[in-house]
Amino acid sequence: MLKKCGVAILGLGTVGFGTYQIIEKNKAYIKKTQKIDLSVEAVLEINKQRTIDCKVPQNICHTKIEDIISNSSVDIVVETIGGIEPAKSLILSAFQNGKTVVTANKELIAKYWQELEKAAKKNNVGFYYEASCVGGVPIIRTLTDSMQANKILSIYGIINGTTNYILSKMANEGLSYDVALSQAQKLGYAEANPKADVEGFDASYKLSILSSLAFAVNVPLEKVYREGISNINITDINYGKDLGYTLKLLAIGKNSSEGIEVRVHPTFIKNSHSLASVNGSYNAVYVVGDSVDDIMLYGKGAGALPTGSAIVSDIICACKEDHFYVPFGWNEKTNFITDFISDYYIRLTVLDKVGTLAKIAGIFQKYNVSINDVMQKGCDNEVPIIFITHKTHENALNAAILEIKKIPEVIAVNAIIRVEK
Repeated sequence: MLKKCGVAILGLGTVGFGTYQIIEKNKAYIKKTQKIDLSVEAVLEINKQRTIDCKVPQNICHTKIEDIISNSSVDIVVETIGGIEPAKSLILSAFQNGKTVVTANKELIAKYWQELEKAAKKNNVGFYYEASCVGGVPIIRTLTDSMQANKILSIYGIINGTTNYILSKMANEGLSYDVALSQAQKLGYAEANPKADVEGFDASYKLSILSSLAFAVNVPLEKVYREGISNINITDINYGKDLGYTLKLLAIGKNSSEGIEVRVHPTFIKNSHSLASVNGSYNAVYVVGDSVDDIMLYGKGAGALPTGSAIVSDIICACKEDHFYVPFGWNEKTNFITDFISDYYIRLTVLDKVGTLAKIAGIFQKYNVSINDVMQKGCDNEVPIIFITHKTHENALNAAILEIKKIPEVIAVNAIIRVEK
């Protein structure tokens, strides 16, 4: 039986227009294969010229949300404005008027999921958000609809295309961070103000959502440790290569009997790991379940059509399902681990004097930091020394580093990068 479904799109930017294009292009195919007659009944866009340039019929274009939520032909509202306001107010207004909402807004979900969830439940409407994490890669539906038989043990993700592009350019072409960032901005991968991407905010929003779903607990944004890539030096990328490692900005979630740990930071991984070969603006998520073992999803994490693909998929799901779907809802108390256990890459610049290495090693031993590998480069008066530790507690390492900085022969602690094996 054919089901008719009217859609309203809030915002005709990159993602909004991509969603509109997919619905218009694949309308007949969706009707044939999914038995759903999709139609864009309304578009909210204050820039009239934008609607003209996108060739949207002017009779469905509006500048006031009231014209959309009062439209009885609209069943599903798609929010593609981004940010907190006015997106939050528009979504709540749609809920209050009995409209199901589909959104790609990871920041809004990560910060206000409780309020949005309550509003969706109160009004008995749907709330769908596949496009909020990793663009066109169907990671959310994989976690919620395909891996229910598993306790998810860990999730590792390259979930920000901008930073992956920058680090790939630095590693593969020897570019400096500034040059690679400039190229990313020219290609449209990075904004004029790239802070949200390069400082890890975007990835932390997504990890808050994904880890909540993967581990069936509420993982608030403030529990996610965050560290960006703006201080990464090409020197460390090259030394990592010598040691068999590739540098990525990883979003890491781990679920153990001790608790949950969630962190976003630059990470060295072995060249042999599947995530090491994910280059450019591509994204990938590596999930480990207790029954299924390892699964990896790979694809384009951003862009008009990949993100629009996830949105339209959510629209189709919303049309088919009788029950409403909200993002989270787990309220049990959870222990969050902050004293992470990891291997570490450490680069120091020291005076090349007899006994310097012994002093450093003595402090590491004092704090139970076991050294796996040591590499010294050059033979000048000032030389870099690279250490790779065995697994150690972060608090112990930080205490050791504070003491090492006081050694007169230690000129600088240049870099500390976590290593995941």
